[in-house]
Amino acid sequence: MIALRHLSLQRGTLKLFENAELTLHDGHKAGIVGPNGAGKSSLFQLLLGELAPDKGEVEMSGGQRIAHMDQEVGVLDRAIVDYVLDGDHELRETERALEQSRTEDDVHREAHLHGRIEALDGYSARARASQLLVGLGFEQADLERPLADFSGGWRMRVNLARTLFMPSDLLLLDEPTNHLDLDALLWLEQWLIRYPGTLLLISHDRDFLDAVCDHIVHFDHGQLVTYRGNYTLFEHTRAEKLAQQQAEAAKQQARREEIERFVARFRYKATKARQAQSRLKMLERMETIAVAHVDSPFHFSLPAADKTSNPLLVLDEANLGYRSETGVHVQLEQVRLSLMPGQRIGLLGPNGAGKSTLIKSLTGELPLLSGQRIPGENLVIGYFAQHQIEGLDLSATPFLHVQRLSPGESDQSIRNFLGGFGFHGDDVFGEVGRFSGGEKARLALALVAWQKPNLLLLDEPTNHLDLEMREALTEALASFEGTVIVVSHDRHLLRATVDEFWRVADHRVTPFDGDLEDYRIWLKARLEATRRETRDEKREAAPPRVDRKAERRAAAERRDRLRPLKRERDRIEKRMSDIEASLGEVEAQLADAELYTDSARKEELTEALTRQGELQSQLDTLEQQWLAAEEELEQLERTLR
Repeated sequence: MIALRHLSLQRGTLKLFENAELTLHDGHKAGIVGPNGAGKSSLFQLLLGELAPDKGEVEMSGGQRIAHMDQEVGVLDRAIVDYVLDGDHELRETERALEQSRTEDDVHREAHLHGRIEALDGYSARARASQLLVGLGFEQADLERPLADFSGGWRMRVNLARTLFMPSDLLLLDEPTNHLDLDALLWLEQWLIRYPGTLLLISHDRDFLDAVCDHIVHFDHGQLVTYRGNYTLFEHTRAEKLAQQQAEAAKQQARREEIERFVARFRYKATKARQAQSRLKMLERMETIAVAHVDSPFHFSLPAADKTSNPLLVLDEANLGYRSETGVHVQLEQVRLSLMPGQRIGLLGPNGAGKSTLIKSLTGELPLLSGQRIPGENLVIGYFAQHQIEGLDLSATPFLHVQRLSPGESDQSIRNFLGGFGFHGDDVFGEVGRFSGGEKARLALALVAWQKPNLLLLDEPTNHLDLEMREALTEALASFEGTVIVVSHDRHLLRATVDEFWRVADHRVTPFDGDLEDYRIWLKARLEATRRETRDEKREAAPPRVDRKAERRAAAERRDRLRPLKRERDRIEKRMSDIEASLGEVEAQLADAELYTDSARKEELTEALTRQGELQSQLDTLEQQWLAAEEELEQLERTLR
């Protein structure tokens, strides 16, 4: 159990906690939400013992193993799979002791240490570490490469895998999705749902919080307010509380009218595609969302250019990619597309398939390898890149950044504009180099909006943005009159702002006839097909010639590894059978036609559908684990023959 009692904490002149209370029990999965700077990361430091409260107590049940992701990544010459394995300190120490016992020819100690490794699940450790890395987007060929070969974002993925690999009873994750694409995010979501310990998760991704968390801890003016349920339920409950406060009535009415205009704009597009239907369902919740965020400091619009062209931009028979010293690298072939005014497109596709390459090619920043890029006469592009904040002048101010774009604009209009992005008063004259990542991201978005584009290209625009700013961006994009193309792992933003999806995969750009759930299903089928091909290739490959004596020695050393692997495979099979039986019961319940027509059984229907989704997700995960275990067993058995 975690308990904060009468806790107060001040950092500098800022009071983060004032007589705050918090109780979380073992097994809870709590989302930690609140504005940037409210003290979310400080809460983690208190739990880790890195900070002491000014007043009050932090109590935790004894013997808890805590896993927390380091912000810095070291040992750059280490293979990434070994770096992940290093996260289990006890296993590594036992392995070192085993090596020492072998050199000392201590048979009894060696046998004891083998048993200890088996108890630590050590014989499957490398397979588990590899599975984590592959789930987070790495290729099998990457696993033996040193950490130094990868960029900062990929190193953070390795660091996340190491954290997940650590044996833990309490897992503290601070914005784990910032460097993930949608595919890796979906995988992490399922992993955390299965995590058996207590989870505290700081995230600004509402869909991620909805899927993973059963409690929400809200930082509210120095207090920690706990809500049961996921983020959507928290929003609904908080909206009801705010609706009772008379002082907010006028703001609520204005926001309600804004949402009604939003609904009116898109209501009659709902029949065009399944994703539009899904979006209309989302709109039914928009009023509650608006009320829950009525006290947000962020409200802004994205004005579009006065003139447009039809089409705005054309790519014809275009090959997209890069030229380097080693030659030409084609990522996308024979791309043909025409962007029309008012289109709202979300790009989907596996990591590395070329989504960012497509956007850079549309901007003209990346020259085409072949083919034509034909811009419209009145084309005005607004481009937000993944690393946009790195292009800011750290010695300048937000005011100066905007003034450089429009030297003749009045000071007051610039200040009014920046106010919508959370820069109030003297904040507009603050040095950008001292800003947080979230503040820099807000400024970068403001600079894109100031240019009044008619084609908006956004590559992961929500990185570093908190929930309030994400909601403001979602509403602004929904009301934007120009054309939008967006790459994002924020599913709420995608559902609320795009009307169609394009799939970037297998060197092609094609329309995707489906919504985000259809994409998840497609992604799962693609992964399973890849695994089948890999297994088939391994079966067809001729066994290498080896020295028989060496083979027998190797077989003797590995024989004791078969037993724990078989036990693990059988355990997974048993669990799969249990879940399949439970799933059958739920599906039999859902086969009852009266369940859908009897209004008194609405809650029963909702619970059954939720249970069906949870069981199916668990079954899918177990199937992947079983395949991995079976593959490793097959490989070892072939070695022993």
